[in-house]
Amino acid sequence: MKELRSGKKVSGVKQSRRAVRENLARAVYLARDADPALTDPIRALCREKGVPVVDRWDMRELGQAAGIQVGTAAAALLR
Repeated sequence: MKELRSGKKVSGVKQSRRAVRENLARAVYLARDADPALTDPIRALCREKGVPVVDRWDMRELGQAAGIQVGTAAAALLR
């Protein structure tokens, strides 16, 4: 989570998915309490592209680490 706080990142499912598709993501963080309908497709894309997925935190914690005022289902640490 420390890397996510200080590194270059994007937040949100749509931006994170785009980063994975364009081979810009070094790792993807998915909120453990997010709706699986949102997170399962990006999890599958990460598996396909070989991008590690971390799912230890909830939406609120992930939003704080991503530097936004609201919770988020996903955030991607960029290369």
